[in-house]
Amino acid sequence: MTQADRVTQTLARYLVNARADNLPQAVRDHAVRTFVNWMGCAVGASRHEAVEIAIAALAPFGGPAQATVLGRAVKVDVLSAALFNGISSHVFDFDDTHLKTVIHPAGPVASAILALAEYRPVSGKEFIHALALGIETECRIGNAVYPDHYDIGWHITGTAGVFGAAAAAGKLLGLDEQQMTWALGLAATQPVGLREMFGTMTKSFHPGRAAQNGLLSALLAARGYTSSEQGIEAKRGWANVMSTHRNYAEITEGLGERHESLLNSYKPFACGIVIHPAIDGCIQLRNEHALEAGAIASVLLKAHPLVLELTGKRTPKTGLDGKFSVYHSAAVAIIDGRAGEHQYSDAAVHDTATVQLRDKVTAEVDPAMPADAVHITITLTSGERLEKHVEHAIGSIERPMTHDDLAAKFTDLVEPILGGEHAASLLEAGWKMGSLENIATLADLARPVEKT
Repeated sequence: MTQADRVTQTLARYLVNARADNLPQAVRDHAVRTFVNWMGCAVGASRHEAVEIAIAALAPFGGPAQATVLGRAVKVDVLSAALFNGISSHVFDFDDTHLKTVIHPAGPVASAILALAEYRPVSGKEFIHALALGIETECRIGNAVYPDHYDIGWHITGTAGVFGAAAAAGKLLGLDEQQMTWALGLAATQPVGLREMFGTMTKSFHPGRAAQNGLLSALLAARGYTSSEQGIEAKRGWANVMSTHRNYAEITEGLGERHESLLNSYKPFACGIVIHPAIDGCIQLRNEHALEAGAIASVLLKAHPLVLELTGKRTPKTGLDGKFSVYHSAAVAIIDGRAGEHQYSDAAVHDTATVQLRDKVTAEVDPAMPADAVHITITLTSGERLEKHVEHAIGSIERPMTHDDLAAKFTDLVEPILGGEHAASLLEAGWKMGSLENIATLADLARPVEKT
């Protein structure tokens, strides 16, 4: 066998032998930021219609009350909690993004292992380590097939995320090398997610199902449920079936030395990541020139081809649709000076002033433009032209959100659900999660106080 024939086993061996004490402090810190951001998104979206429907449809068929649906005064079985929290964490499209692959790493991994940790106690230190390993796993596997896999039409958060969930859950379950290999093989046979679903509730189903499938993989493997030992790299394995290109070195080289989680980023805007430079630039122009929509004759965006490919919806019909409209996003950025969840409600995409300005926005593809850049030209009714070039948007690796930025985002999402004092307590505990004896404390704090 060559090294390329042992990809799944090599990864499994690393996961089993990795020790929490060897995790660099920078990776620990990123894991905490990732989890706090994920938790804010999950609680904030816990009353979204997609979550309501999923619970109503599936709760009658679930098992015992074992794990929390964040932001709600209800517990469900562990596998259902992984699904529901994965949906909730992603439905706002406000969660973390690994910019190299556009994977949203936390959804599949955190949703799986928090549910598991409510069933069997896990310390904060163990949890952070498992979270970091899960993110490393899914991002490395994503690196190996991106962009071809994504270009075909797969939603890489679901298809690669299942591996992250399996790896992290397997670590907490104490799987040996053989069992971890089986868990990865079981994950390989359960990919989920088509890009066709973007702009609908089903997009958020992808990380939820990946969390559930990955957790299921680890639980089965722990009991000796077998799979191929080359689930990733075999001729008819995941990578060869799912992509026209693969680079296995991205998975196996530098394990424990190169950490993909350090490339994770956090969104200041609740929409597709490729729109963020346009939003950032429009907000800057609005604030610098005190712009009003009525004074604008036209808005021209010059952007990378991927922007229009992913977010070229000219006339969004729903709030979820609006998250994939660069035209709507530019309009709300100018009118409201922000692009949070409120700017992507159903009402917002039908607002008269927004629609009128949206119709004045055009976008041109510029293949020479980097994916994270945009050039904006706003022409006023007076004939004056205003220009802004954004090289890297706020929230990118080059201009990351600060600790205070993340805290403000968390508070804005969680306060309406839990109340101000309760949200502050959850945030404080989240920042200190590494010192918790039982990480399930956070799930308890993420439940609203039941009125008596």
